[in-house]
Amino acid sequence: MASRIDTTAGRAALDAARAALAAGERPARADYATAVRYLLQLLDEKAPGNSVEVRVPPFGAVQVVQGPRHTRGTPPNVVELDPATWIAVATGSETWAAAVDAGRIHASGTRADLTELLPLRP
Repeated sequence: MASRIDTTAGRAALDAARAALAAGERPARADYATAVRYLLQLLDEKAPGNSVEVRVPPFGAVQVVQGPRHTRGTPPNVVELDPATWIAVATGSETWAAAVDAGRIHASGTRADLTELLPLRP
């Protein structure tokens, strides 16, 4: 992660993004980006490592989970999902399995199942 997000700012952005999503609206870009990056930061703190790359375009990506280190090209374990899905699974409002079954999570590799790490506790 490039820079650390203050807990208060991260929680405020997450609350604003979740409220907008619950109302069927698109969150303000700054809130959306901060919420996504804050949750990626929490995941990185919970499961530091370099064996799984979690991508939430266009807002962020992080390498997590202990295991074989990836250094070049596409990592062997990749998770990619949109910001709304990331917020939902990271906060527990949707399960990992339900989002995978709905096709909103694209995960490849033997370590790409984050079920045991989610939800996070922001």
